[in-house]
Amino acid sequence: MNIPELYELYLKSSSICTDTRQISKDCIFFALKGDNFNGNNFALQALDQGAKYAVVDQDLNSNSNKIIHVDDTLNTLQELANYHRKQLKTTIIALTGSNGKTTTKELVNAVLSTQFKTVATIGNLNNHIGVPLTLLSIKKDTEIAIVEMGANHQKEIEHLCQIAEPDFGLITNFGKAHLEGFGGIEGIIKGKSELYNHLKKYNKWIFVNEDDALQIKQTKGYKNIIGFGSKNISTLNLELQTSQPLISIKYKGGIINSRLAGHYNFNNIAAAIAIGAYFKIDENHMISAIENYLPSNNRSQIIELNDNKILMDAYNANPTSMMAALDNFNEISHPNKVLFLGDMFELGNDAPKEHQAIVNYLENNPVEMVYLLGENFSKTKVSKTFIHQYKSFNELKSEFNNSALNNKFILIKGSRGMAMERLLDII
Repeated sequence: MNIPELYELYLKSSSICTDTRQISKDCIFFALKGDNFNGNNFALQALDQGAKYAVVDQDLNSNSNKIIHVDDTLNTLQELANYHRKQLKTTIIALTGSNGKTTTKELVNAVLSTQFKTVATIGNLNNHIGVPLTLLSIKKDTEIAIVEMGANHQKEIEHLCQIAEPDFGLITNFGKAHLEGFGGIEGIIKGKSELYNHLKKYNKWIFVNEDDALQIKQTKGYKNIIGFGSKNISTLNLELQTSQPLISIKYKGGIINSRLAGHYNFNNIAAAIAIGAYFKIDENHMISAIENYLPSNNRSQIIELNDNKILMDAYNANPTSMMAALDNFNEISHPNKVLFLGDMFELGNDAPKEHQAIVNYLENNPVEMVYLLGENFSKTKVSKTFIHQYKSFNELKSEFNNSALNNKFILIKGSRGMAMERLLDII
């Protein structure tokens, strides 16, 4: 079956599904394969659960006319998504970067959805599977779609751009994330800039944070630029008022009081304002959307627990975001500050150096108490008694005395694999 024929079936289906735990009636099930699963083994089950068709790339010994055989289910999913994108009049904004992608995407969606019918990437479904699924969730009456793109190797962003064919793009920043896969910071800059290269090739528009010298360098000489930031050269001259701990921004003589913690969220909010202004969102609607946006999923959340105030920023971590969080925490005025920091993943050979750099910072910027958790942090050299090291969560849990935490301001930060939110149960 060719893609146009499959597309006709897609138009008559309820949705696309790749997980038998999420089957909806009359969906099309795509039997994807991974390192630890093979969706072909569940195709018949998907049909029994109500799927209208199952797309497979293995012989299932079935005569069902609901089975659609293709050479490669993933390639077919991506080709179908691109074919659908070509039928749409929807404006697509692609968004990538090392830090802040999801928060920025949610802020942009909150702003644009006040006046447009929008679709945005759900959660962080931003890879070679998530982007096609996001595109296939776009309806013909959708006016703007915000598509988040994640990557940990060269050429991934380029591939996602070929599928999504964005009209606009934004890179939040170039930071030390996925150093192992990209091959160092230069590899990260090159890999993320694949979005810029795609947009330039097709004469599309780029939103650029003009406070970021790397972004200016990577877009130098390109004409289709919408600039933003705190500098006078920017289209929007924004000013950070405070981040103690919630961030406030001065905008056109007024103040936007967000519910996001950390000065590092300034750029995320600024991006949402820039995009909203470009699409002529009413300023009052835009300000209201930003002020009412409530972070979730352990992203820059303020949590009140007993007598303690917790800044939960543990959705993920890399050296850049960790240092930004520590700088911000260092600036907050509070007499009793405590840190819980978990290992940063995907750093490859740079892991020892990067974890030691964090410890060195902590020793030069002391707080009341620091708890370091994980294999990498447990191997760092520590000379100060206020810094405690634990190889595992269970080790910390067995030794931790929660009665020591009273009237504290606590930052929790670590990579997703560390599941630092578990600490809430013992604090």
